[in-house]
Amino acid sequence: MSAQGSVAFDEYGRPFIIIRDQGSKKRLTGSEAHKSHIMAAKTVANVIKSSLGPKGLDKMMVNPDGDITITNDGATILKQMDVEHQIAKLMVQLSQSQDDEIGDGTTGVVVLAGALLEHAEKLLDRGIHPIRISDGYEMAAKVACAHLDTISETFELDLKNKEPLIQLAMTTLGSKIVNRCHRQMAEIAVDAILSVADLKRKDVDFELIKVEGKVGGKMEDTMLVKGVIVDKDFSHPQMPKVVKDAKIAILTCPFEPPKPKTKHGLEVKSVEDYRKLRQYEMEKFDLMVKQVKDAGSNLVICQWGFDDEANHLLLQKELPAVRWVGGPEIELIAIATGGRIVPRFEELTKEKLGKAGIVKELQFGTTKDRMLVIEECQNSRAVTIFIRGGNKMIVEEGKRSIHDALCVIRNLVRDNRIVFGGGAPEISCSVAVAKAADKISTLEQYAMRSFAESLESIPLALAENSGQSPIYTLAEIKSRQIKENNPRLGIDCLSKGSNDMKDQHVIETLSSKRAQILRRSRLYVKIKGI
Repeated sequence: MSAQGSVAFDEYGRPFIIIRDQGSKKRLTGSEAHKSHIMAAKTVANVIKSSLGPKGLDKMMVNPDGDITITNDGATILKQMDVEHQIAKLMVQLSQSQDDEIGDGTTGVVVLAGALLEHAEKLLDRGIHPIRISDGYEMAAKVACAHLDTISETFELDLKNKEPLIQLAMTTLGSKIVNRCHRQMAEIAVDAILSVADLKRKDVDFELIKVEGKVGGKMEDTMLVKGVIVDKDFSHPQMPKVVKDAKIAILTCPFEPPKPKTKHGLEVKSVEDYRKLRQYEMEKFDLMVKQVKDAGSNLVICQWGFDDEANHLLLQKELPAVRWVGGPEIELIAIATGGRIVPRFEELTKEKLGKAGIVKELQFGTTKDRMLVIEECQNSRAVTIFIRGGNKMIVEEGKRSIHDALCVIRNLVRDNRIVFGGGAPEISCSVAVAKAADKISTLEQYAMRSFAESLESIPLALAENSGQSPIYTLAEIKSRQIKENNPRLGIDCLSKGSNDMKDQHVIETLSSKRAQILRRSRLYVKIKGI
């Protein structure tokens, strides 16, 4: 028994056996550990490879609660996967960082990283040290990024001609579930970014763009509101549903009589005491409403609630009110209307009121769902994208899709250089890195050639997902790129009859491509260091 375990006794004297299984466990070291890491990364990459491109397949995921998500967004798929291996978790984080920083290319970056590690495994089998492979990959990444700069083109931002921007957004949305109202979504994303963009500073304040969704209606009912939408309604059903020329008091104090800060007890021993208490409450309510009215406000937006007595009094005094508005929404309303958030009634003045042309309550379908729309705000830059859909899954996927499109256009405002998609930049960079490898006499040349081959994983996956012969299609495009010296030639995924991505208006931002190449090479260095 001592070899396999030992006998112990609990507090009641009952025996139980402790089995020693530590001896059967083995730790992986050296090349075995490297291959285990590579296998985990390849598995993650192969899972989402089929989701790449406009013809990529969607994935259906069911969480432990039974909620279903259908998407082909790489970051969303990986986030919802139950991943245990630590290297696989690094791949998930890689995709997430690409989504947070760039907003697009989340599937491509993982596919490329998986291809890099797959080719590295072959180099390890040939006896090349991991450090030499890492050095070669870093050299190749620098060559690829420098080549991207040479083949990039400048994208002219013209507010009078939005068509090129819309084409760029449509490239991003082409592989999403929203492609049924492809152009409409692209136009909404472009208008939203241009409303909040500061083109002189080349900056976009995402805080001014709110994305709100509501189940019901069709995806085509999605609209851009030049203002703020709040998922609330007026506190009393008899209050007016439309307030024009609104002067808004934005309060973070409740419509309630003040309470002592310390513990207290109150005894009501007679009817007279109760009447005095009620009279005190009424006086306080009257004073609060008077202070709001005296400041010139004709609409109250309150972060906290108020009881039915106060609500009825507000109706009598013809002062519409909205209650239980969340903190982030309160801040956005204050920014949009130019108002100040007031913590006490005593501090409310005319200068602190927000201003809006119209505040109205919208009602949806037979469910009587209501939302509040604040339009014609003093700060006209604040906008809300209001997404509709037949069910919660469609609305959530619409939000993810519009987020990707917003991020791509924001990146273009920050850096207006572009490359053309369809795998064209990867093929061109692959050729450039292979040429550079021929000029190097050290062992790193093998790693650089592997890097060049791994770059081709993107056009191969695009061709395969589009139903074409991957090897034949890639070989043809690669030879044409070299012969015609045209880095715009890529995979014709949509069968339009032209491989020139400029003619097909398949555009990607340079910052997104650079981030993909740099992130995956750094991930390899990280994994090889383990």
